[in-house]
Amino acid sequence: MSDSQAPLPYAGIRVVEFSHMVMGPTCGLLLGDLGAEVIKVEPVGGDSTRRLLGSGAGFFPAFNRNKKSIVLDLKTPEGIAAALALADSADIVTENYKPGTMKKLGLDYATLKARNPRLIYVSHKGFLPGPYEQRTALDEVVQMMGGLAYMTGRLGDPLRAGTSVNDIMGGMFGAIGAMAALRQRELTGEGCEVQSALFENNIFLVAQHMMQFAATGQAADPMPSRISAWGIYDVFTVKDGEQIFLAAVSDKQWAVFCRALGLGELLADPRLASNNDRVRARDWLMPLLRAHVAERSAAELAALFEANELPFAPITKPHELFDDPHLKASGGMAPVRMNDGSFSPVPLLPLALDGARPGIRLQPPLTGEHTRELLLGAGYSAEAVEALIASGRAQAQ
Repeated sequence: MSDSQAPLPYAGIRVVEFSHMVMGPTCGLLLGDLGAEVIKVEPVGGDSTRRLLGSGAGFFPAFNRNKKSIVLDLKTPEGIAAALALADSADIVTENYKPGTMKKLGLDYATLKARNPRLIYVSHKGFLPGPYEQRTALDEVVQMMGGLAYMTGRLGDPLRAGTSVNDIMGGMFGAIGAMAALRQRELTGEGCEVQSALFENNIFLVAQHMMQFAATGQAADPMPSRISAWGIYDVFTVKDGEQIFLAAVSDKQWAVFCRALGLGELLADPRLASNNDRVRARDWLMPLLRAHVAERSAAELAALFEANELPFAPITKPHELFDDPHLKASGGMAPVRMNDGSFSPVPLLPLALDGARPGIRLQPPLTGEHTRELLLGAGYSAEAVEALIASGRAQAQ
């Protein structure tokens, strides 16, 4: 078998996903991109993220490729029976509903484990078990209570991060837990429950700031007002009001930086000999550097820094990334079907296997696109499938 024909790592693994929004679907996305068959169980009318506006308008196409869709009414015994039949055939069940919801439906881990002892059950919640576990959580909620919004905003102006960091990473940790549980099942023959949570994910993200306090006794300042660990690590406003991020994070890079920009006097200044010296000198050093580069264009500085292997970055808006030459040339995006049926490039997983990026095998499914196929595969007769659909307990295209 050639490399191009090699099976994806989780080919042959079946995942049944009871999830919506971002966190749970991210877990299924990762497993699906890596080869698993992912069955998305949607309510009648379809996942609500198919209809979101504003900042949620891209949720469904971003997080639901490489999945099949079945629509079941889980408020009815017939819908639950079909869901149980699917779960009986699954290696992994994932869910991200409010605490207690799956138990009320009879789809909780204890119930499914009794029917399928090899099942791995991944719960995505706001909090792991403890005093907060019944609270309603959102990404923004845990960013505020978990220190991330404080660190992102200016002092006195907490600000959520500019993407769904905890939802996405919480789904990633759910998938990592599922992968670990699959390996454990190989050793023990038994499945297990995996739990991932927004709050604990957020705490993992801010651990470096917690440990800064443990190491120094000094509370971490928000990122806009922090004392940088690096002498040069800043956004510069340059010609025509453009902005560019420039950095020099080692003594070697400082020397290259000075030579490239014609700053021999600063390179020879003993007050700037080491990175820590430059950190202490930032109050007077940075105004000099800002003035020195102010009349150069961002493109000129980018070319100069790239030629000298120095860190730099343009200040890019997300929509501008569709035209990024690296993403376009390196296979970092692939066409995905949007909610309105049009197609747009979407970023793929940020990893490669033997040089190949896991791609899109299945477009984000239409609502109930695979209902008939999956019910027939679960042992329902064609007549029983059509009866379920006619009664409204299931929905199909």
